[in-house]
Amino acid sequence: MQDSSIDQVIRDFVSKGIAAHRIHSLDERYAINHLLGLLGIDAYDVQKIPSIPLPNLLDSLDRMVGYAVEKHLITDVPEEIEIMEAQIMELITPLPSEVNKRFWMHYEEAPMRATDEFYRLSQDNDYIKTRKIARNKHFSFDSKYGKLEITINLSKPEKTRQQMEAARATEGGNYPVCALCMENEGYRGRAGAAARSNHRIVRLPLFGENWGFQYSPYSYYNEHCIILSEEHVPMHVTEETIANLLEIVTLFPHYFIGSNAGLPIVGGSILSHEHYQGGRHHFPMEAAKVLRTLALEGFPEVEAEVLFWPLSVIRLRSEDRDVVAAAACTIMEEWQNYSDPQAEILAESAGMRHNAVTLVARRVGEAYELDVVLRNNRTSEAFPDGIFHPHPDVQHIKKENIGLIEVLGLAILPPRLDTELNEVADYLLGKTADVASCHREWAEELKQQGPFEADSVMEMIQEAVGEKFLRVIEDAGVYKQTPEGQAGFYRFLSTLENK
Repeated sequence: MQDSSIDQVIRDFVSKGIAAHRIHSLDERYAINHLLGLLGIDAYDVQKIPSIPLPNLLDSLDRMVGYAVEKHLITDVPEEIEIMEAQIMELITPLPSEVNKRFWMHYEEAPMRATDEFYRLSQDNDYIKTRKIARNKHFSFDSKYGKLEITINLSKPEKTRQQMEAARATEGGNYPVCALCMENEGYRGRAGAAARSNHRIVRLPLFGENWGFQYSPYSYYNEHCIILSEEHVPMHVTEETIANLLEIVTLFPHYFIGSNAGLPIVGGSILSHEHYQGGRHHFPMEAAKVLRTLALEGFPEVEAEVLFWPLSVIRLRSEDRDVVAAAACTIMEEWQNYSDPQAEILAESAGMRHNAVTLVARRVGEAYELDVVLRNNRTSEAFPDGIFHPHPDVQHIKKENIGLIEVLGLAILPPRLDTELNEVADYLLGKTADVASCHREWAEELKQQGPFEADSVMEMIQEAVGEKFLRVIEDAGVYKQTPEGQAGFYRFLSTLENK
């Protein structure tokens, strides 16, 4: 006998989709029949009327997925649940052609209208995992450079050993080639490849090449978007990169856009596919103080500034984007070939390049602003993970690559810290005699600051985490904010200034 309650859930889900203008009323029966097929239901009570008030789409989604698990249509494992969720939400997601048509129609009204509508769709259809993102922990740290932002990322699930083994065992698992390939759009998903039935990409032409515009499903900040190449080609930062970034902030002046460096250690987590990241967020580095101004040789119309920041940053500004691009290319080319053994900086060794730049573009009124961040990925016997990478004494907090987002002053810390920091709190309060081995030395140092109160100990730990993150990005800086470090920076800057 058919469970009549699932009929009501289906009725409410489709009705809510119509009410929210995600499903056209003419598509009502089509959507119902597809849901019946997904849930293995052969009959449906057509007399069901919508509930008042209508439940939200995500509540109805949960009930349908719960039904699928209860009826053994899927097992209670993350991959199968995510595939079912995406297939259900696809029914309230327009086809890619329609999404693109609407985006550019709204763009004609205003660029912000286009991104607002696309962002809202990506949230409504659960492509952006709003409920999981809400689990992230946020706090800030007041440093000498300004307020740094700290996030413990609890939204993106860490893969279990069993999940990774299942992905490796999947035959023919080379499609899509990577998580950023356009072939992910509408892909059902499998072990090792995320469910993307409800994923949509806006096509974005850049200087005759095809690119895609999408949002990150596990946003690290407001309107976290990704601009990706249609071709699966490795990250490479060139004159073309700079031109693309400035073109994107011309198209979307309310967004910043940035590119990771194209080398291991100082690059982002996905170097195999050319892409940029952007969004509508003001990062700490944007508000950094100016240490000094530069008179760039050959570019009198460009305002150039050195920032007071843990990493070495040159900021360029002009209303003429072509001269900003030319100035940035000059700096990048000079840096890529620059060596300063006194500061442990070599442009290359053993045939491997070491110098690279992280780039960040934004609009300030009519002006174009481009930050050029100097990076170097050399390793040494003392620092096998990287001379300009988080050093061993801070890796218990952050050991991953320091990419674009961390450069800007936002820490994306691993989910393990949520549990581990609570264990450190219990240790400081005397509730436990031990902590994770990676935190033991740090916890002993903190304990010397006691005694501690239960209602304030976590605030103190968060402050200590902020100090560690500050060290993390200071370690990543090629020229430190010390007399010796700044002397080295000025040696490089002197190659750029009017003689």
